[in-house]
Amino acid sequence: MRIGVIGAGQVGAALARLFVEAGHQVGIANSRGPETLRWLVDELGELLHPVAAQEAAGYGDLVVVAVPVGRYDELPTGGVPGRTVIDTGNYYPQRDGHLPALDADRTTSSELLQARLPDARVVKAFNAIRAHHLVEYGRQSSAMWRYGIPVSGDDPTAKRRVFDLVEQVGFEPVDAGGLADGGRRHQPGSPVYGVDLPGDELAARLARPVRAAPAGRWPDGSPPPS
Repeated sequence: MRIGVIGAGQVGAALARLFVEAGHQVGIANSRGPETLRWLVDELGELLHPVAAQEAAGYGDLVVVAVPVGRYDELPTGGVPGRTVIDTGNYYPQRDGHLPALDADRTTSSELLQARLPDARVVKAFNAIRAHHLVEYGRQSSAMWRYGIPVSGDDPTAKRRVFDLVEQVGFEPVDAGGLADGGRRHQPGSPVYGVDLPGDELAARLARPVRAAPAGRWPDGSPPPS
């Protein structure tokens, strides 16, 4: 499969690594230009292709957005109609600036992204786990228990595609519900944010009441990833 990744920070680079290891072609973009990503090609090999952000948006049938929430309105809108878009973002006011709709919990960051890309099928995933845990905690044998990854979205077909991808990179997908209610269940401040759990335990914790106000930090008090 061809996968576009917009954002080459900690999360974007970690996911690119996992996708390449699973045999996928990955087109990855950052804000500084493709030439600044040669180091990642040297590390991951010929399945990784540095591209411009607009090219990453139209690179494959699936696009990953791994940029700060405060920059969601800079994302290219061309090339994504009909595509599944995985939102990995988390709202941290100290990094992103205050967004009144999110501060008041009138919406979620994933719903803002869906509004930005109305013709795409946005699914939230890979946001509640640290980037280095993504790389280190995947278990490739399906006979072993796996850490769970919460997945939320409104389009059943798009969610199924993301479930498959989560399984391919060594984790157990756990359905968290729709983009609004489900997204709140694994955003900062929720009982599953930053907590590594087997799939069955993650599902049980997702059923707990949701804290409305995002914490903006990991449970141990450390700052968000860049």
